[in-house]
Amino acid sequence: MSVGSTPTAASLHQTLKRVFGYESFRPHQEEIIRGIVGGEDAFVLMPTGGGKSLCFQIPALHRPGVGVIVSPLISLMKDQVDALTANGVAAACYNSSLSETEARRTLARFHAGELELLYVAPERLMSESFLERLQGMAIALFAIDEAHCVSQWGHDFRPEYIKLGRLRKLFPSVPLVALTATADPQTRVDIIQRLGIGAGACHVTGFDRPNIRYTVVEKQKPFQQLQGFLSGRSDEAGIVYALSRKRVEEVAEKLKSAGISAAAYHAGLPDRERSRVQEAFQRDDIRVVVATVAFGMGIDKPNVRFVVHYDLPKNIESYYQETGRAGRDGLPAEALLLFGYGDIAISRGLIESGGNPEQNRIELQKLNAMVGLAEALTCRRRVLLGYFGEELEEECGNCDLCLNPPERFDATVEAQKALSCVFRVGQRFGMGHVIEVLRGSHNQRITTLGHDRLSTYGIGKEISQDAWGSLIRQLIHLGYLSQDMGNYSVLKLTAKARPLLKGEERLTLARPRVRVAAGRQTTKRGKEKLVYDPALFQELRTLRKQLADEQQVPPFVIFGDATLVEMAAYRPRDSEELIKINGVGAHKLGRYGEPFLQVIRNFAGDSA
Repeated sequence: MSVGSTPTAASLHQTLKRVFGYESFRPHQEEIIRGIVGGEDAFVLMPTGGGKSLCFQIPALHRPGVGVIVSPLISLMKDQVDALTANGVAAACYNSSLSETEARRTLARFHAGELELLYVAPERLMSESFLERLQGMAIALFAIDEAHCVSQWGHDFRPEYIKLGRLRKLFPSVPLVALTATADPQTRVDIIQRLGIGAGACHVTGFDRPNIRYTVVEKQKPFQQLQGFLSGRSDEAGIVYALSRKRVEEVAEKLKSAGISAAAYHAGLPDRERSRVQEAFQRDDIRVVVATVAFGMGIDKPNVRFVVHYDLPKNIESYYQETGRAGRDGLPAEALLLFGYGDIAISRGLIESGGNPEQNRIELQKLNAMVGLAEALTCRRRVLLGYFGEELEEECGNCDLCLNPPERFDATVEAQKALSCVFRVGQRFGMGHVIEVLRGSHNQRITTLGHDRLSTYGIGKEISQDAWGSLIRQLIHLGYLSQDMGNYSVLKLTAKARPLLKGEERLTLARPRVRVAAGRQTTKRGKEKLVYDPALFQELRTLRKQLADEQQVPPFVIFGDATLVEMAAYRPRDSEELIKINGVGAHKLGRYGEPFLQVIRNFAGDSA
């Protein structure tokens, strides 16, 4: 069943190429794999798309017995099993989605030693009946995916994961592998302690995803901003995250009305509808999925080209994990966040309504860190990586603040006007009212209150409402104003405002950004771009989609976009050249090689 038990470099590389179709390991993969094959535990923190799965899949093929993989999402299990099966690996999942007949058949293959990897949910694995099944069986390893769910400090803590700590006592000689893409230092320590992972088994490979461009835009007219962003991406697949189920459905309907192939996906939908949307998205039949930020989709689709956050995530871990679903194939991808300050108050209210004061405190700290990332005026990637304890040596060159540094201006006079207006209205009103007074609004409320007779009434009418909003928010962030979230967001002066009002200091602020350009700038970081023929790439995609539909699997299970790009760049003429393309293993070469070679040959003939 296993291809060998000695972790030699040659045997590992042979499996990497023959089964998975890759010429070389990514950084740290080989070191981690050799340790696990040799019987060591491992905690693996590796960015999404960094190759975490191979870190347990290859050891499972090289160790005697079956590799048992713990995964929290049925959809993610299915995706990985489909991909392994396409590579000729004997893999299956055992979960509640199976019929009684399918479940019996899977268990029979498991007990007969016919499986190399078995995917199972944590609650099913830790049931007494399943643990009894494992006794006396050869287990190659236990791999716990999404291991941040073990820790209360993790952004997606799940009580059913706590029981996994028993595995170390029940199976002391079986390697235990914990994997995650999102864990700050405190969460890492907690995971290792709770699971009883051996000392010295911690592998932190870095968080940077240089192919993803991070952009944050102040939310003004969000749907128009989303439409502008999508207008230049008509052939690309992506995910839009929104704060509530209602908003998810509204945005999805608006996109469909605008002629965009989109669908809603959230926990309140029937299982059948969620499965339909998931599979249609995986198969490229749906272009955009709109989902709640609170619901983990388990997307294992490598050619997601963009992720848009319509609303603010509650923490940096969620933001990192969700944006990480873009560009898993290493090709350029976009992450756009529409940052609205009203979202902060909503998220804060949801957190504070929780019944656990200590958990509330942790979540509020994480929310404040997320706001800090959105408000940053320096390299966005530096702020993001810094949160996870990783230092970036230089500006990334692939975020909005690096590509287009904010324009700075002397805002002393405008700031004095705003602070004075807050004082004149008695420090009893919110931002909207203050801006209306500054702009000389004629609404009845201002007249009734007598605020049209204040000295600050109309002194800023030449400045737009959006510009005033940006300036006042920066005054809040810099500590010149406080905003009482619990009292209708009333603005009040702080002690720091006095010297600015008296003209004893000057203030420089950043001009606001409110537009999203549909066009794209050249990516400065990430994989070196191959020169390839886009027309041939599209023909290869068409063939891939046709084969995928015939076999009822997602297109990426056959070949990923990165593999098709290499085919379109190098134009292999025969099997010997095609096997050299990354992502083409022996099994796939035999199954799909000739149809793809035929398309390339025909295209070359047409182009001659």
